[in-house]
Amino acid sequence: MSRAADRLKVVLNHLDRSHGAVRASFTSAQNVSYHHHPEQDFQYTFDTDLLTPEQRIAYEKDGFVLIRNLVSDEDIEQFRKAFERICKREVKVPGLLVMRDVSIAKSEFVEGEKAVTKLQDFQEDPELFRYCTLPQILKYVKCFTGPNIMAMHTMLINKPPDTGKKTSRHPMHQDLHYFPFRPADRIVCSWTAMEKVHRQNGCLVVLPGSHHGTLQEHDYPEWEGGINKMYHGVRNYDPDHPRVHLEMEKGDTVFFHPLLIHGSGMNQTKGFRKAISCHYASSDCYYIDVKGTTQENISNEVKELAAKKYGVDDTISFQDTWALRGRLVQGERTSM
Repeated sequence: MSRAADRLKVVLNHLDRSHGAVRASFTSAQNVSYHHHPEQDFQYTFDTDLLTPEQRIAYEKDGFVLIRNLVSDEDIEQFRKAFERICKREVKVPGLLVMRDVSIAKSEFVEGEKAVTKLQDFQEDPELFRYCTLPQILKYVKCFTGPNIMAMHTMLINKPPDTGKKTSRHPMHQDLHYFPFRPADRIVCSWTAMEKVHRQNGCLVVLPGSHHGTLQEHDYPEWEGGINKMYHGVRNYDPDHPRVHLEMEKGDTVFFHPLLIHGSGMNQTKGFRKAISCHYASSDCYYIDVKGTTQENISNEVKELAAKKYGVDDTISFQDTWALRGRLVQGERTSM
């Protein structure tokens, strides 16, 4: 605990106090909060004159904000072509994890994009990583992380038509479960629809306001049809909590907090549902040791995968696997 406290002090010293007072709490997943506005305390956003007061209040209350038509059709088409090149094995990207749906992988070998459900860690692909550096994305990210921005986790999701096993679902989860860095309030996900996303093809489902809670225990759900690798879900959440289905047009982008409980339903159409995303963190964030916490299960799984992927021994830490992936995209790399 003393090491964590020392690290937090370092982070607080890095932060820009020109916007107002900073207060710290060691009893909550939200460790740092900010005062920016005379009538309203904003814990989760900075005042950059980009988000409207209504958008900031909505993010405070709900844990997400949806920005329409943020990424151009031209950019999305370039990302789609880069995805197809990888699926056709025309290029090999260092460190990239190509994932397949468990029910498709067990039933038959399918070449090309129909076999691929997710590209994870595409930070070494120049075209796909360009998404993480788009100015219109970063200007919003800065509202949540501050000026020093790290791109930490990259994914292109290609949700397939469900095989009947319901394995195209993604269980309700909190992204912070996967991250050994804090504070949570200085982390944000940018998730952009690459085509029309709706309930029939498995849009995101969020539980508004659930980001006010703490990180919950996650594990694989007991689904009859099987569950995809690393698709952990929250063990216990209120099934009666109000839900919002985020139906989006191509280019629409949602920014959401890492404690927001969310998931997605089955793809009940014959087409694929593509989205591209990046999790960003302030470079003022710091790594934590998750041993003995609810995150230890995912830590062990990631370390095992890293050992196979990179041929390293088990001395590599969970934190090391994230430090390898992180890329500075704006400002200075201070702590991370």
